[in-house]
Amino acid sequence: MKKVKTAYVCRNCGSHQPGWVGKCPDCGEWNSMVEEILKKEPSLRRPVFAGESKPSRIIDLPDQSGGRLATGMDEMDRVLGGGIVEGSMVLIGGDPGIGKSTLLLQLSGNIAMDETVLYVTGEESPRQIKIRAKRLGINPPSLLVYPETNIEMITAQIKAVLPKLVVIDSIQTVYTELMPAAPGSVGQLRESTAILTQTAKHLNVPVFLVGHVTKEGAIAGPRVLEHMVDTVLYLEGDRDHHFRVLRSVKNRFGSAQEIGVFEMREGGLAEVKNPSEIFILPRAAAVSGSIITCAISGTRPILVELQALVTPTSFGHPRRTAVGLDYNRVVLMAAILQKRAGLSLDSEDIYVSAAGGVRVDDPGSDLALAAALTGSFRNIMLEKNSVFMGEVGLGGELRPVSSLHMRLKEAARMGMARAIIPSLSPDEALSGKHGGMEILTMDHVGNLTDFL
Repeated sequence: MKKVKTAYVCRNCGSHQPGWVGKCPDCGEWNSMVEEILKKEPSLRRPVFAGESKPSRIIDLPDQSGGRLATGMDEMDRVLGGGIVEGSMVLIGGDPGIGKSTLLLQLSGNIAMDETVLYVTGEESPRQIKIRAKRLGINPPSLLVYPETNIEMITAQIKAVLPKLVVIDSIQTVYTELMPAAPGSVGQLRESTAILTQTAKHLNVPVFLVGHVTKEGAIAGPRVLEHMVDTVLYLEGDRDHHFRVLRSVKNRFGSAQEIGVFEMREGGLAEVKNPSEIFILPRAAAVSGSIITCAISGTRPILVELQALVTPTSFGHPRRTAVGLDYNRVVLMAAILQKRAGLSLDSEDIYVSAAGGVRVDDPGSDLALAAALTGSFRNIMLEKNSVFMGEVGLGGELRPVSSLHMRLKEAARMGMARAIIPSLSPDEALSGKHGGMEILTMDHVGNLTDFL
């Protein structure tokens, strides 16, 4: 028999190595090398549409800037940048059971009311899809369920049906006969996605791919998989809570910082039109270490409650824990407060959390984080209807934030009584009140106690 040639492929970056190594020399990932069989054939060039394309002058290409397909869900349209672009590849990942299949089945049902949708299932039987669709109240005649995992069969069906949307649930279950490896391997994921991408671009059919995630929270498979698609979405949330956040981390047709908020109900995922209401729940009394800020996510201002607990450590080394915020940002803010504001935090345990399960990455929330740490350390009961917005520099100085007018407008709409912003903010934000809200300014974190 002819000897079988194998190579070791990195699951993170897709690089090939002749032998197994503990650390990938290209991306530096540990324990990411898997063995795959090499098979040299001319068919690996993926001639799905060989000879069907030719160069075109850019002035002759049609302008399809407005050609987006509405999903029937405003939150999904917001994250996608205004709707689904024809011929786009969208990869959606999330933890098992978070609601990826439910969300895509609802999306397919909305579009199938007027157009044909091909739902390719590789993990569930058509009967299981029917049971979920019945529970969600989805029964359009144009929704086609296709149980198949062979990518060549799937591609042929797409060319025959020419649907308005294709859903692949999931990309880890499909395989191509061009590769001898098992479904879900690095080579199969790369080749199958390449074939689907070529099909989507030539037929102008948008394709949604469901991707499994690893224990670290990243989409399983080589990193090149995220580079091949146009949009990467993550459905986040705790399965013990009802709210889900759909976050965009890559989008060639819109903002990569947008989020959509959904609530898991018996009838599926329901849109949350006003996320600020769920992230700042009403409280019976003021609590030390609890501060409200207005963060910008893409083009949307959202009021978020930051909670901090500062308590003397019981061990030799103080702990620092952050949930929903960047850990390094919390450590940096504690160092700034100790150096510039005189707070002795080097012997204190610090626990910081963003209420509601949302993740806050906006630099404009620095002042709120500093105020929460200061209030908890000093045990100051803060006013319930105050909102803090500002970026903190290493010297403790406050810097203005972007989209301040939008933040103040949202804070006033949610009934905030006063807003504390940097002194260097634009004049239009400093002058007067916004919807009856008092505007206070400060220039240094050392003055925080005067505003708590």
